[in-house]
Amino acid sequence: MIITLTPNPSLDRTIELSAPLARGAVQRSVRTTDEPGGKGVNVSRAIAASGGDTVAILPGALDDPVLVGLRARSVSTVSLPIDGRLRANVTLTEPDGTTTKINEPGPDLGPHSIALLDLVVEHAASADWLVLAGSLPPGLPDDFLAGVVHAVRLVHGDRAPRIAVDSSGAPFRCLLDSGVPVDLVKPNADELAEVVGGDPAHYESDRDAAVAGARLLQARGVGAVLLTLGAQGAVLVDGDGAWFAAAPAITALSTVGAGDSSLAGYLLADEAGATAPRRLAQAVASGAAAASLPGSVVPTLDQTHPEQIDVVAFGRTAEAR
Repeated sequence: MIITLTPNPSLDRTIELSAPLARGAVQRSVRTTDEPGGKGVNVSRAIAASGGDTVAILPGALDDPVLVGLRARSVSTVSLPIDGRLRANVTLTEPDGTTTKINEPGPDLGPHSIALLDLVVEHAASADWLVLAGSLPPGLPDDFLAGVVHAVRLVHGDRAPRIAVDSSGAPFRCLLDSGVPVDLVKPNADELAEVVGGDPAHYESDRDAAVAGARLLQARGVGAVLLTLGAQGAVLVDGDGAWFAAAPAITALSTVGAGDSSLAGYLLADEAGATAPRRLAQAVASGAAAASLPGSVVPTLDQTHPEQIDVVAFGRTAEAR
């Protein structure tokens, strides 16, 4: 069972353009799609689409379009009722794959912070993995994710699930500074640079720099780092070694949710007992498949091709098939 927490879910509207975005002009869209979104929600959607066992925890009224959309996609949810609607995010995609996102801040969850934390702790007992993903809405403190990790480990002890985190900015820095143990983090190059310094472009172009940056995170109490590098691929660093996998050549339609699908692919491979190279291959294959689909559509495992991904361990080539 993989449980996800999305503190700041959204209704993701993707507008596909037939020509490059022209600021100040009037343009017509080729297609517009609405999907329930937010990083953790996307992870659960990708897992459910492949037949995996998952529950998405999120705030929101039962009749909110995000919750309605998840039920329509057969994603199991546990929701914390709140007044008002969840946020809506708008994504503009251009023919060459360029993506522009406009994200709303989300509702104020200050009055619900303890209830949301308690909800996660209650359901974590049944999980193999707990995924804490995305931004924090107004009202939640920067150390909220660190508080969730601490509470889950305190209450469940040795029975606590493994915990994966995909966040950024102050919440991610607070988590690392807190010293609470985390089993996996999934930054991209920009998010890595935010907390360890360096140039994101350098991480994407130089696999040695990417591995070195990931190891800086590992030195701060993280068990494993899945560093996604966009069109360049991804790096995995854990206690046993470091690996790099190049992304396959694709025609990118939308990069929205590609990193979330990468994380879902990694977790599904882990649940299946895959080795580290195979988990990385599946992560890269899932991210590439997501980028080749329109809007924020998530791929199924049948739409991915991890057997075509070469995984390079430093000093040798690891078989990913």
